[in-house]
Amino acid sequence: MPRESFNDLQAFLAVARSRSFTKAAAQLGVSPSALSHSMRGLEERLGIRLLTRTTRSVSPTEAGERLLRTVGPRFEEVEAELAALNELRRKPAGTIRITAGDHPAMTILWPKLAKVLSKYPEVKVEINIEAGLIDITAQRFDAGVRLGEQLAKDMVSVRIGPDIRFAVVGTKSYFAKHGRPKTPQDLVTHSCINLRFPTHGGLWAWDFERGGRELKVRVDGQLTFNSIFQVRDAALDGYGLAYIPEDLARPYLSKGQLTWVLEEWSPPWPGFHLYYPSRRQSSPAFALIVDALRHRKR
Repeated sequence: MPRESFNDLQAFLAVARSRSFTKAAAQLGVSPSALSHSMRGLEERLGIRLLTRTTRSVSPTEAGERLLRTVGPRFEEVEAELAALNELRRKPAGTIRITAGDHPAMTILWPKLAKVLSKYPEVKVEINIEAGLIDITAQRFDAGVRLGEQLAKDMVSVRIGPDIRFAVVGTKSYFAKHGRPKTPQDLVTHSCINLRFPTHGGLWAWDFERGGRELKVRVDGQLTFNSIFQVRDAALDGYGLAYIPEDLARPYLSKGQLTWVLEEWSPPWPGFHLYYPSRRQSSPAFALIVDALRHRKR
């Protein structure tokens, strides 16, 4: 619909409802003569008279009454929706979609979100578990989660977790049978449990650093998963060595179910960050979620 016709229909509704050019003109903020001119233009384009004019009053014709009944409610729906959108700017409401790996989703996102979502029932959160990196803009996600601060152009980064260390762990029975690796290079002779990133199909290289020396080791073994929790569980069952976040290993290390090797090669890395497009207009709901997830040092 041409913009001119849209404006004229709004003007017609004001005149038909108020039965007065003067009152409708005051409501719309235009002059009565300009409003009358708009109505004549609308009637000429439609080829039918919509209003009956006298020196004392104005009223809709049969065609005008029909237009008022059919078009009027639709304009009211539009106005109501615009009012609802305006309300969204003032209070948290709507759906926020986040993509994250299983580890941050379970250990950071959910514990933090669970504390605030019960207070805001009109805020909905969708968490997509994805081990690899995806284009959040193309996939229509509001935000994503990844380790570190290395982000694509036009992305904003907000830290949501503490520094993180990765541990090479295995069971005592595994080490009794295969020995312990003394350097990261020794891992190539061990049975290691791999993690595959589904988005690009690659296996995760194990990262190490010591004294400014950085190493990436490609390992091999009988098992490969796309979930870090399955990697941990396979290590607990004695199927090989796993490279997992320290917080996932810690409960089993304290009980003696797992043993950490090459610990001196495991420095802390920047923790998980929430990232989203810098051009994104922040809604109250999105601002609420970002604030709830933000990492605060204790």
